[in-house]
Amino acid sequence: MPHMPAASHPHQGFVVKTVAELLRKGNAHVPLDRALKDIPFELLGIRAGDGPHSIWELAEHIRIAQWDLLEFSRNPTHESPPWPEGYWPGAAAPPSPQAWQKTVDQIVGDRDAFIHLVETAGDRLYEIFPHGTGQSLLQEALVLADHNSYHAGQVVLIRKMLGNWK
Repeated sequence: MPHMPAASHPHQGFVVKTVAELLRKGNAHVPLDRALKDIPFELLGIRAGDGPHSIWELAEHIRIAQWDLLEFSRNPTHESPPWPEGYWPGAAAPPSPQAWQKTVDQIVGDRDAFIHLVETAGDRLYEIFPHGTGQSLLQEALVLADHNSYHAGQVVLIRKMLGNWK
C-alpha cells in the first residue's frame, strides 16, 4: 500500500484496506478479474437465453461506468456520458480480440487508479465533493464495488449458461 497522508480518523487504515480489498477481491463474491478471465472470443457477443446483455456489453458497461466514477472522483470538471445510452456499447460483440483485451486492461487499470485515490486520500476520503450532489470518495468507492460485483455476477451467470464456467 502506498504511503497514506496523515488522517485523523482512528480507523483510517482499516477502512482503506477494506475498501481496497473489496474493489480488488470482492470478498463474498467472485472477483471481477476472475469473471472476465479466459473467455473464448466467440462467446463474448452471445446474449444467453432471454438475457438482455452479452458479456461484451456488460464488460463495456463496467468499463465506462468505472471510468466515469474515477474521473468524477478526481476531476471536478469531468462531464459524465448521457444516461443511459452513454454507458452501454452499440454492439453485442467486440469488434476484435484486441478491443476485448483493451476493455479488460482498462477495467483493471482504472480500478487500480481508483484504489490509489482511496489509499492516498487521507481525510479527503470522507469529504463531500464540492462538484457533486453530496458524494464523497468513500461513497464513490462503495458504489464502484457494488456496481462491479453486481455485473460480475451477471457475467458468471452468462458464462454458466454458455457452459464456460468452472
